[in-house]
Amino acid sequence: MPYSTKPPPHQFSSTYVFENWEQNEMFSLCGLESPEMEFFKLPSMPNPSPEMTMEATHIILLSVVQGLTEFLPISSSGHLILTPLLFGYELQGLAFDVAVHLGTLGAILLYFRGELAAMVVAGLEALKERRIRTPEAELAWLIVLASLPVVLLGLPLQPLLELLREDDRLIALVIAGTTISFGLLLWIADVRGSRSRDERSLGWKGALLVGCFQAIAVIPGTSRSGIMITAGLLLGLTRKAASRFSFLLAIPTILMAGGLETLQLVRSAAAVDWVALGAGAFLSFVVAYLTIRLFLDFIEKISMLPFVLYRFALGALILALVL
Repeated sequence: MPYSTKPPPHQFSSTYVFENWEQNEMFSLCGLESPEMEFFKLPSMPNPSPEMTMEATHIILLSVVQGLTEFLPISSSGHLILTPLLFGYELQGLAFDVAVHLGTLGAILLYFRGELAAMVVAGLEALKERRIRTPEAELAWLIVLASLPVVLLGLPLQPLLELLREDDRLIALVIAGTTISFGLLLWIADVRGSRSRDERSLGWKGALLVGCFQAIAVIPGTSRSGIMITAGLLLGLTRKAASRFSFLLAIPTILMAGGLETLQLVRSAAAVDWVALGAGAFLSFVVAYLTIRLFLDFIEKISMLPFVLYRFALGALILALVL
């Protein structure tokens, strides 16, 4: 009896199914599929995103890592990539990265809320009057100016990051190299810098230089806050002033990066686990807020040496595991 690709008249009746059971079994045993079985297939569902399979411990671990490392000079992107590799988890997807970055953004907006409000008002007044009259307006426009290099230099380097993420061993070696080398540069800047100026004394040249340093941070392991604190120290800022400028400059940077990632996420067809994303954003927000408070309170007392030693140890550990 020849098979037809057209659906039989009573394809969904129990009689039809049992009459054709033997025929369908013969096709299955031969590694083939009966044409009539096409009518019993369910429609295919979109592939789930990595967040759909994340365990609770995975979510907590990555959220805490992001909250701790975003504003410390030890590289958040490097830790977010390394953590799943070291613990055997699947590399988290774009949606989770967006969520934890929004959490850390919320933390810094909350911490600097008073200063940010004054800076926005003063900056807009300076734009209207075409003249900078107050320290708040000056700092606001220094932040804007320092954000330009990451747009012109940092964004074109994003394809490099995507290429690196495809090779676990290569990206681990890159993170090890940048962790150690930029840790050494941070130590030199901390020892050699005069540490006598505040962030408002940078001037437009200093702000642009810090912004150029920030563009390098697209390379995993560099540390966005670490490289900007290094630049600030080299320019003579105090540890607290360099850290504050780094944190304030993180706001437009995270907004731009998060906006691009969100656009990519909207264009993708992957399903999203909103519970996992919400938990990640909340945990990273809490940890990041506490980290900012403690870091700024103690950085003048403890210096950069603990972070430099941590970077050396982490880089050496990665090399030992990879080589």
